[in-house]
Amino acid sequence: MTDQLENSYDVVVVGGGAAGLNGALMLARSRRSVAVIDSGTPRNAPNVLGVHGLLAREGVSPTELVERGRAEVRGYGGHVVNGEVAGAAREGDGFTVTLVDGTSVRARRLLVTTGLVDLLPEIPGLRERWGRDVLHCPYCHGWEVRDQAIGVLATGPMSVHQALLFRQLSGDVTYFTHHSAGPDAEQAEQLAARGIRVVTGAVTAVEVADDRLVGVRLADGTVVRRDALSVAPRLVARAGFLAGLGLRAVDHPSGVGEYVPADPFGRTETAGVWVAGNVSDLAAQVGAAAAGGAVAAAAINTDLIAEETRQAVAAARSAESR
Repeated sequence: MTDQLENSYDVVVVGGGAAGLNGALMLARSRRSVAVIDSGTPRNAPNVLGVHGLLAREGVSPTELVERGRAEVRGYGGHVVNGEVAGAAREGDGFTVTLVDGTSVRARRLLVTTGLVDLLPEIPGLRERWGRDVLHCPYCHGWEVRDQAIGVLATGPMSVHQALLFRQLSGDVTYFTHHSAGPDAEQAEQLAARGIRVVTGAVTAVEVADDRLVGVRLADGTVVRRDALSVAPRLVARAGFLAGLGLRAVDHPSGVGEYVPADPFGRTETAGVWVAGNVSDLAAQVGAAAAGGAVAAAAINTDLIAEETRQAVAAARSAESR
């Protein structure tokens, strides 16, 4: 089921994951006209069977979570539209949002919750296992691989930290330096103290048998048996369509990827545009993304109320002066 996109709304939400749907829910419950435009390509689509660490909804499938969220938004009069946004432009005191199919819609405010993409190393077999036994977050997937032989592939500045996190879940953790310089002296001491083996050399493939990961192959042909492999991808916010508004993703201070900066309420440097979820918080899990959407929605509603109040005061003064 999808809704017919109308000509204009108080708020257009671009992206229909946890952040976007929760933001839309808050706005619709505040009697704002709101449309969620979603491309239907969620980050967690590849083989993720359940959402974890979400209170009272532990293990819920991503599909069910989105379907329930869409129904809740519609229950308060919000619209949910399938489509991909190509660009956005300032028009008067609002915005025009244009879809790939040429459709356009007006909005007084924008809430961008498009999330991010995971850029994985080009290692044969890695992408196909992503979200199954190749994973990145110990809080999202760690319990499912507890006590297994876990490998951690060095891909960035947080890789040693990642290895220490997975050591909490298993006594058999191996750190693969891959193309990195390897751990520094302090990090090497930490890994050794925690019993984490360090293997040098480039990883050239992941080994799979009977539809499960069984090992990691090195450039010299050695295969190190592993049941799961943790890989920290480069995280890049989906923000290209915002260029026309002067917004773009920039390097995150942590070095793990690119994000759209915003204040604690999701307000960006472009007036009238808010962001929430992974597009602005690269590490946010589902619960945090949903909370971010709610915070941004409340800020947007407050902003609209302030504008409407200024207009009402001006109109009242004008009437009194006649």
